[in-house]
Amino acid sequence: MNNTARRSAIFTGLAIASVAVLTACGTTSGSSDGGSAADELGDFEGSVSILAWPGYVEDGSNDPTVDWVSAFEEQTGCTVSSKTYGTSDEAFNLMKTGGYDVIAASGDASLRLVASGEVAPVNTDLLENYDGIFDFLKEKSWNSVDGVSYGIPHGYGANLLMYNTDVFPDGLDSWSAVFDDAAANAGKVTAYDSPIYIADAAVYLMATQPDLGITNPYSLDETQLAAAVDLLKTQRASVGEYWSDYLKEIQAFETGNSVVGTTWQVIQNSVSTGNTEVVLPKEGATGWSDTWMIASKAKSPNCAYAWLDYIASPEANAQATAYFGEAPSSIAACDFRDDCEAFHAGDADYASQIWYWSTPIADCLDGRTDVKCTDYSAWATAWSEIKG
Repeated sequence: MNNTARRSAIFTGLAIASVAVLTACGTTSGSSDGGSAADELGDFEGSVSILAWPGYVEDGSNDPTVDWVSAFEEQTGCTVSSKTYGTSDEAFNLMKTGGYDVIAASGDASLRLVASGEVAPVNTDLLENYDGIFDFLKEKSWNSVDGVSYGIPHGYGANLLMYNTDVFPDGLDSWSAVFDDAAANAGKVTAYDSPIYIADAAVYLMATQPDLGITNPYSLDETQLAAAVDLLKTQRASVGEYWSDYLKEIQAFETGNSVVGTTWQVIQNSVSTGNTEVVLPKEGATGWSDTWMIASKAKSPNCAYAWLDYIASPEANAQATAYFGEAPSSIAACDFRDDCEAFHAGDADYASQIWYWSTPIADCLDGRTDVKCTDYSAWATAWSEIKG
């Protein structure tokens, strides 16, 4: 397995209807469909079935040097079977089959899974390693509902601005380089290929056009969405390539075909030419924080809890997040990594500047009740218009 598929096409083909149910059904004491959190654990069942992004559940079969699953199996006696998926929509549909105990879900899929009753609340008191997880990742809108936790954080990362230092010798500190000033490098600007990239434009507009009243980049009414779409349509003339395969972005920066655009830290770490830098711009940035969740009808709930606790343990979490290319979920994990500084692990101020991926829904995520916000289907339609 290579790294190509690890986070490509994350936000394609969402079934938004299931997310819209979330507000209507109410989950003040746990989802009525997903059941209640476990009060205590019993004997391990001997196996656990896990659904995850490529690179999250490695047992040495893809690379003998990459294996954090075997230690879990030895410690618990729970044999792991796993399946990878390429998009959140695929993951959601696979979970509906009922064949999995655990899923690693991104911010779009997690709320859909809660709304549809496919995942259960998680009693974090039963997880020894939960306390060590960074507080700024806990009980957030993408992993909790009405104060009820539906999983535990895995790791996190920001969608950064990368630039060629030969072209920008004085550095950059603003997304203006890919928006208002993009024409200066027409044909060599790159952007992430997904409707969720509309949120990146919204982050920029929050800072540069405050009269629009945007307070959450995933909560856009029709006027606000139109402004973001207009900005991206203007940008389109300067974009040389939209990327989802990050190996292609590495190559584009190494050849000089791209000189500025959105990126991940792992991409900049991999560029071999030595003439790129990354920055979290002054306007802030979008990003991700994935969640380990337990199926409401898990056949092996005790082994499932054991996996959540294990993957949050410092050494296992360090191995998994380092392999994927993101910050770990705890500072203790940094004892087993030598690159935490590059990923700003544990820097709460840095993390506070990240707007973690969340699914746009009609009920405004920013709390407004006097308007309807645009849902993901509207964003998907808009993205098709932007790209032409």
